[in-house]
Amino acid sequence: MPLLRDRRFLVLLALGFSAGVPLPLTAFTLRQWFSESGISLTAIGLTALIGLAYAFKFLWAPVLDHAAPPAFRWLGRRRGWLATIQPLLAAAILGLGFTDPSTAAEVTVMVAVLVAFLSASQDIVVDAYRIEVLEENNQGYGLACYIWGYRAALLAANAGALAIAEFAGWTAAFAYCAALIGVGFAAVLLGPEPAAPPVQVLPWARRLKLAVVDPFVDFMGRRYWLAILGFVALFKLGEALAGIMTAPFYRELGFSRLEVAAVGSVFGLFMTLAGALAGGWVVARLGTARALVLTGVLQMLSNLMYVALAQAGYSPPMLWLQVGVENFTDGLADAAFVTYLSALTSRNFTATQYALLSSLAAVPLRTLGAGSGWLAEGLGWSWFFGLTTLAALPAMAIMLFLLRRLPPPAQPVVPPAKDLPA
Repeated sequence: MPLLRDRRFLVLLALGFSAGVPLPLTAFTLRQWFSESGISLTAIGLTALIGLAYAFKFLWAPVLDHAAPPAFRWLGRRRGWLATIQPLLAAAILGLGFTDPSTAAEVTVMVAVLVAFLSASQDIVVDAYRIEVLEENNQGYGLACYIWGYRAALLAANAGALAIAEFAGWTAAFAYCAALIGVGFAAVLLGPEPAAPPVQVLPWARRLKLAVVDPFVDFMGRRYWLAILGFVALFKLGEALAGIMTAPFYRELGFSRLEVAAVGSVFGLFMTLAGALAGGWVVARLGTARALVLTGVLQMLSNLMYVALAQAGYSPPMLWLQVGVENFTDGLADAAFVTYLSALTSRNFTATQYALLSSLAAVPLRTLGAGSGWLAEGLGWSWFFGLTTLAALPAMAIMLFLLRRLPPPAQPVVPPAKDLPA
């Protein structure tokens, strides 16, 4: 069946969009706002802690995996939770725009923490919905739709917010982003509900074991599970350290909001999507594990483009080159990495296990990344970005260990071009 005739893929496109909207508001866009408000690099680095909810969302994932939603129960378990979370998320984003970091940064941070918590909760349910609503042979296409929606949201909420802030102020920019959550809410109302497992009446202790203990015991029963967790946690470390400082770095070099929006967001999005498509082809050709090694090395080396930009100073051509290389390799790596995470989950514990793995991937960004501002102030931009390049080496070493101990499966067959998602 063609993808556009199956509404599930359109729903995943819209849910990916809804999942992507809040991320810039607690990351790049927020740091741009903070840097314009005179906040120091060290303090801007600490804003990485705002997103700790993304790193620890597995703690409340069992509730969303097993409990009935408090509202919209007629929509079912997955859609009911999404319809409950999304209006609250939109309201929190709207409230964020009415704060002022130049006079009360702590209030801005508190509201941003709430946005991150609700966004992480939405991610838990969307990830479970994405995996459960499709058959195994359609998972790759569903993931592609989700990524395209997610990346489109990063453009709308990053470049769009910066452009609106330039002409109408930050309050209008955040109000616009709050309205974008409506895309996901419409998809929830129109989309199908995945088949729910049979409901069993069990004692409280048994329900707790099924919801919390069993998903982790199931994962820890796998060979080299500690090495797998270490790889997942460290794979994005170098990118995380560099990404936190991108907004103040561009501002210090003299690039305007509109330049950052046009190059960093719009052009960067298209390069990321191109990388994601290329990454899907690489995964199909080489298998997930080998693709992770190749794309991980390219992602690591792309951080050297920041060093080149730091040496060049204010140079629009170099900015285009740096953004193009960095985003293309990021898209390559994301395609392999998300495929790997999805393959590790058991359908009996979809939300909890995927939340655990994706949370571990966010730990370096939200903890070690908080010191990126201090490192940038102490080392200078060139040495700092050189350090972020080396930060990816531990994950590469663990990946090589896993390849030796757990050889990848036989090379998969690449589907014909006509069957690939558009």
